[in-house]
This record gives sequence, structure tokens and C-alpha cells, in this order.
Amino acid sequence: MAENKTTLIQKQAGAQPNVADYEAYRRDFSWDKVAAELGKNGDFNMARIAIDRHVEAGRGNTIAIRWLGVDESKIEISYSELQKQTNRFANALTSLGVTRGDKVFALSGRLPGLYVSALGSLRHGAVFSSLFSAFGPDPIATRMTIGKAKVLVTTADLYESKVAGIRDKLPDLKHVILLRENNEKADLPGTVDFDELLAAQSDSYVTQATPTDTPALLHFTSGTTGKPKGAQHVHGAIVAHYATSRAVLDLKDGEVYWCTADPGWVTGVSYGILGPLSCGATLIVDEDEFDLERWYSIVQNEKVAVWYTAPTAIRMMMKAGPEAVQPFKFSALRHLCSVGEPLNAEAVLWTQKHIGLPAHDTWWQTETGAMMIVNFAAMDIKPGSMGKAMAGIEIALANRSDAGLKIVTEPDVEGEIAIKTPWPSMFRTYLNEEERYKKCFVDGYYMAGDLAKCDADGYLWFIGRADDVIKSSGHLIGPFEVESILMEHPAVAEAGVIGVPDEVAGELVKAFISLRKGFTASEDLADEIRGHARSRLGAAVAPREIKFMDNLPRTRSGKIMRRLLKARELGLPEGDLSTLEQPK
Repeated sequence: MAENKTTLIQKQAGAQPNVADYEAYRRDFSWDKVAAELGKNGDFNMARIAIDRHVEAGRGNTIAIRWLGVDESKIEISYSELQKQTNRFANALTSLGVTRGDKVFALSGRLPGLYVSALGSLRHGAVFSSLFSAFGPDPIATRMTIGKAKVLVTTADLYESKVAGIRDKLPDLKHVILLRENNEKADLPGTVDFDELLAAQSDSYVTQATPTDTPALLHFTSGTTGKPKGAQHVHGAIVAHYATSRAVLDLKDGEVYWCTADPGWVTGVSYGILGPLSCGATLIVDEDEFDLERWYSIVQNEKVAVWYTAPTAIRMMMKAGPEAVQPFKFSALRHLCSVGEPLNAEAVLWTQKHIGLPAHDTWWQTETGAMMIVNFAAMDIKPGSMGKAMAGIEIALANRSDAGLKIVTEPDVEGEIAIKTPWPSMFRTYLNEEERYKKCFVDGYYMAGDLAKCDADGYLWFIGRADDVIKSSGHLIGPFEVESILMEHPAVAEAGVIGVPDEVAGELVKAFISLRKGFTASEDLADEIRGHARSRLGAAVAPREIKFMDNLPRTRSGKIMRRLLKARELGLPEGDLSTLEQPK
């Protein structure tokens, strides 16, 4: 554990934060109080809380979304206009025969229509699920099959390249709605145009009362074995989105806020849409992919006050050096937060020195739905630490045994992160996998699978993951899914996939492959296998490196020992080899 015990960054001076005293806030906090602030006659519809509440309070003219196009165009959507557009989308779903609980999937880059579709689906009572647009056809098909997608909102290019060829494998998919790119309509068989569909609808819609436990969101998380898991969340989760956006992101009404996460991942929904809109913020939405100069320009020119980004981006800033940031003036920026991977101490100190603000790390998971371990603006920061538990969240470190959990009580002793249940944004099931869901809970705690230590001051320090999920540039990659596609190549006999450290991405996917008879290892063959994986999985998920081996280490029961592959790759202790089939 790279703990920095000597450096302490004292809490930020300047504007009074929403939470001025962490301990007092924890002591006085209750989820019921937050729910009472948001709920209206038992209605916790996410769209009502994120949009209608502000319109009813006379803030309808406040800009909800400021969209920045690749071509330097700009579209601004007020809360009043967002209300009308999401009403139209909700009416459109009704016209298509979509009922409450039906699944609406989105596969798109950061286009305005994606945000309208998400909020309109929630307003209607459909369950919304957004997919990473860089996925290849197979990951898309797997997730849409699990979710029984009834509607898909996408673009013509993505539909033709990734969905049209698999549509016959998606029997539940009844409607494909195409968002326009460059304002161009695409007439493709079996699809409808988003703009024309909405134009035919009324901009009035009576949002039905939505109790807290009503299904709302379906987020996919990749495990180390088996197919991806569909974690289902409910409308009441917005209570946690709102509380953490106020307390941790420190958002205030009308403030300009930028979350750089892709909407195809949970962060891009929880804190790229729902949390900030529930606080009445103005969202910056950038169509373009990462470009450091463009990012710096956006923070400067759009007067971003709160910036939520990933360690990968911060490492890119560090790589480019202080000279890249020096021409820019971030006069409005007052708070910087990070999510997606552990944030090392060097990154925190770098942003403090060269951006003028320390990056505040936050830890949470797809399953938790919202931030669990955080660094408040009003807290002293220990660079490299995860921070402390969010108010309303009880964190323990524990070790499992046949007798149940043994809670760690001593400081600096390793244990698995365990979260006392329940909390508003806790996932309510893995779709169609109730037994798998139940195994996540022991003695009234959700077991996160991440290992940490807690110091004498109550700060938590990340150690590692108890499973093999790979985090690359903030994306969660399940080894089994990659291995399965690799095995489809005629040359591949076995495949084992791990994450290896990378200065920029956090981890890169590396595959260890044994070949079938008749095939010889070569760089050309490696390129061919990589190409196969990219065509099926997408470049973000496919392995960057391939290493050929005669035999992969296996357990006596036949499972490939990814742990051992990783230990040998990184020169780490190999640990217990008693289950190894043929120790070497």
C-alpha cells in the first residue's frame, strides 16, 4: 500500500462548502431527511426530481445541459425545455407500446438525444440501460439479451456496424430509434427517426407516482467468470445521487459542472446525469473524445466550477507536464474530484501544485450505485487515501470464514470492504441471477470484493481487488468475456487474461495464449488474434498485448490461475500453489 503518512493537504479555503464539518454532518445525517426533501407524496421518479422540481421552483430558464459538438457547435437546453423533450420521449414510448418495466437501451456517444432518452425513459417508468459505444457486437448482444431490450436508441453508424448483424439474435428488440448525427436523417429498414418520432408527440405528460423501490436503471458489471451481471437499481437511488452530489461534489444550484465519464458506464449516469441535475447544476457534455488541450479549454472557457474526472485523465495531464496547463486559467474551478481507479498520492500532489486544487478521490462500485468512501471538500486529504465513509454509510473491514464475518478492529490491518445494508442506491438484484446476488451479502453486509486498510485516523487505503476484474481507463473488463472470444479463433487452444499496470490507463488487458497443434507463435499471428478480438469486443476491451505459452497454469479442477499469471508477470510472490495442477 502506497500510503503517504507525511504529507497532509489541509481542507480547502475559499467558498463555504455545502458540508463544512464532516463529523457533524455524519452525526446529524439521515437518509430519511434527504428523502423527505425530495419525495413528493411518495413519488421518487428520477425525472421529476432531476427536472420538474426545478421548473416548479421557478428555475426553468436555468441551463440544464450545455452540449459541445466536435465541430465547435453548441446547444443549450434549459430545464423547461428538457422537461418538454423528456415528456415527448415518454409519450413516444407509450405510442410504441412500451410499458412500465420494459427495458430501453441506449448505444450512443454523448449526443443530446441520449440524455433526453435516459430521462424520458425514467419519466415513463421504463428501465433505462446505457451501453459503452466502443463495445463490439458480441458484448452488445450479450447485454441486450440479458436485459431483454425492447427499445434501442442508437445512431445509424452504430446500428449498421454493430447491431444490424446481430438483430436476429435479439428477439425481444421491437424498436430501434436512430439519433441524428450532423442533423442528418437515416432511412434504414426497421428503424424510426428520433426527431420525427418526438415531433409527433405532445410535450405534456403526466408522470405517474413512482415509489422508491420501482426499477429504474440496469447497469452491467463484468465479473471474472461467467457472463456480465446486470445490476438493477431503483428510482429511490436518486436520494443517494442527490446527497453525494451536494456533499461530496459540493454542487450548488446553477453551477457549471463537468463529469467526463462516458454515459455507457454507471458514473456517466449517476454523476453525469442524475446527481448533478437533481442539484440544479448546468451539465457540460462534450461530444469529442479525450484531447488534453480541448479539455483544458473547456474548463477555462465554460467556467467549470466542479470537475469530476478519472485518474487516467490526471495521469495524462501529468504525462503532458505542467507546460501544457500553464497557458490556461481556471478562474471558476473550485473543486476537483476523481473516480474509476485508485488515485495515487503523486496525482493528488500534482493537481494541487499545477491545477491549484487537490484531486479528491471517491470510491464506489456499479453495485453500490453511488459514492461510498469519499474525500469531502471540508476534509483534510491524505494523498493516496480513499478518504472516509460517506454520511449514512457504515463501512467495515472484514474477513470471511465459515462461521461468518470477522470484523477488523485494529488499525492498518487488511480486510475486505464491507458496507452495512441497506442504503438508497444499493442494487436490488443481478437480473435473473438471484442466487448470485445473495452471495454478495454476509451477516447484513454487502461484500465489495476490494481489500483495504484503515489507519488510526479513520482514513481508508486501497490495497487491491479480491477478484480479477480489470479496470482500464475507467472501464470494467471481465477476463472471462475476453477469453471466450479469444478461444473462438482457430489458433487458440487456451487463453488467460489479466490486467497489467499502465502509467496512463491504470491497467491494460494482456492475454496469455496456448496454441492449437499446427500453429506457430509469431507476431503476425498475434496481430491476427488481436484483430479478431477487436472486431468482436471493440478496441477498449480487446487485449493490447499477447504472450504465447506452451501451457497455462491451471488448478487441479481445470481453472486457469489468473492470479499466478499476474504474479509471474509482475514479479510478485506466487502464494499458495497447492491447487496448481503442475507446479513449476
